[in-house]
Amino acid sequence: MSEINMTPLVDVMLVLLIIFILTVPVITHSVKLDLPRAANQVNEVKPETVDLSITVDGGLYWNEQKLEQAQFEQQLVEMAAKQPQPELHIRADRKVEYEHVAQAMAAAQRAGVQKLGFVTEPGK
Repeated sequence: MSEINMTPLVDVMLVLLIIFILTVPVITHSVKLDLPRAANQVNEVKPETVDLSITVDGGLYWNEQKLEQAQFEQQLVEMAAKQPQPELHIRADRKVEYEHVAQAMAAAQRAGVQKLGFVTEPGK
C-alpha cells in the first residue's frame, strides 16, 4: 500500500476540535468586577553590599579598611547574622595568588555567607 491512510488522522483532529470547543468557554468564564484603583510604588529593598579587596600580598580590605585575618572572620560572622544578609563582592588583584582568594572564600563559607560575587573589569 503506497498511500497514507488519512482516516485515523481525521478522527484525532475531530476529537481535538470537540475538546477545544468544550473547554474554551470554561476558560474565559469569569465574573465581571469593577475593582478599586490605588496608586502604589514597589518597595524594593536592595541588599547592602560589602566590598572585600585582596591585594597581591594577600592583604584584606573590608570596604577599603585594612583588616587582619581574625578581624576579617569576625566581620564575616557579623555580616552573616544580618537580615537581609548583605552580598559579599570579592575584588582581587590580577596577580594575587589563588590561595588567598580561596582562603577568603572558605572563611566566608564557614561564617555562613550566602551571597558571594566576583568583581572584574570588562574585557576588551
